[in-house]
Amino acid sequence: MHLAVAFLASALVCTLALDNGLMRTPPMGWLAWERYRCDIDCELDPKNCISENLFMDMADRLSEDGWRELGYVYVNIDDCWASMDRDKQGRLQADPKRFPGGIPKLARYMHDRGLKLGIYGDMGTHTCGGYPGTTLDKIETDAQTFAEWGVDMLKLDGCYSNATEQAEGYPRMSKALNATGRPIGYSCSWPAYQGGLPPKVNYTQLGEICNLWRNYGDIQDSWDSVLSISDWFYKNQDVVGPAAGPGRWNDPDMLIIGDFGLSMDQSRSQMALWAIMAAPLFMSNDLRTISSGARAILQNKMVIGISQDPMGVQGKRLLMKKSGIDVYWRPLSENTSALVFFSRRNDMPYRYQTSLGKLNYTAGTYKVFSVFTEKVATLKDTSDFVVSVNPTGVVLLYVSAPAKHRQFHANAKLHGPAYFRHDDLDNAIPPSFL
Repeated sequence: MHLAVAFLASALVCTLALDNGLMRTPPMGWLAWERYRCDIDCELDPKNCISENLFMDMADRLSEDGWRELGYVYVNIDDCWASMDRDKQGRLQADPKRFPGGIPKLARYMHDRGLKLGIYGDMGTHTCGGYPGTTLDKIETDAQTFAEWGVDMLKLDGCYSNATEQAEGYPRMSKALNATGRPIGYSCSWPAYQGGLPPKVNYTQLGEICNLWRNYGDIQDSWDSVLSISDWFYKNQDVVGPAAGPGRWNDPDMLIIGDFGLSMDQSRSQMALWAIMAAPLFMSNDLRTISSGARAILQNKMVIGISQDPMGVQGKRLLMKKSGIDVYWRPLSENTSALVFFSRRNDMPYRYQTSLGKLNYTAGTYKVFSVFTEKVATLKDTSDFVVSVNPTGVVLLYVSAPAKHRQFHANAKLHGPAYFRHDDLDNAIPPSFL
């Protein structure tokens, strides 16, 4: 039996999605927190403080530098945007010194550029940064305020609250957002505060109230952080994986590609592992100064196509070899799939030999495209091939649907997964993908 069939049989035992019609594929955009944290000293650092100018700058880059057309449409404010006091009507308000136009001005700025605005709140007395939170008595007020401001997404954190308040508050905010009549994507941090796993976390319920949710701790700008988060998700893939699907996503946190902590190989690894995971793709970097190498990884159309596959099935880790090579797999639409070969090694490139048959692909002939090197091959399931994987790096392959008797066209180009056309590959069979 084809591996996809076996996995899909279990994946179809899934939850109902939040009925707001949003985020049918993993959301993409830019988020302030990891790169900028709670920098509110605009006199000391006016270009990088949490202010309307920072978010307008990022909106300009998304709309002018090709990001928006690839799907990066959200510009998300995180903590530390609010005034320390609510207004006389008990509503949240932005710090007037850093957001003189208020949040509605930012929302209009985003919408005028074909973008969407996300904002941060907290299910507690205070946000994690010490700003006013959304206590139970303020849920409906805050939901209506966000809707009136033109907000398109809410991330609701869980600092300064307890399990009882979270169990009431997170579902209530979902209902309150829907009741406003404005489509607002809903990101819940609830499972991260309850250990991320059943029985404390009910993933069926999460899929019914949230579009995405944080399961685990915050990402930091380091390879160790990326690896520990990835390992947690893949270690628990049989529990968290079936919860994901169109309109409901596990969120391993931001992409830190283009910051300071990752090499180019490690950046490709995070992008590939997040794509296999069907994770939201929220960058946290400086789009004004991002390097060409980081930009190329984040704007790779084929990786984005894998991430955004409309079937929405979260992939999984198949193998962890003693050699230090892990193999990951994700089923995609039209009976295609993606494979990742990831190296945990720190010493030198490793040549890993396998075949599609050994990875449980059915008998047939496949067209295979190495996404980051753009090498192409036609492979039978029995044909051995070699991937050379750099230390802490990946080889990401897009694999076509099997064909037993199909003639392939030489001298043609691949376009795809949502962008891909499955008849257009070269005939050559290289001994390795580099």
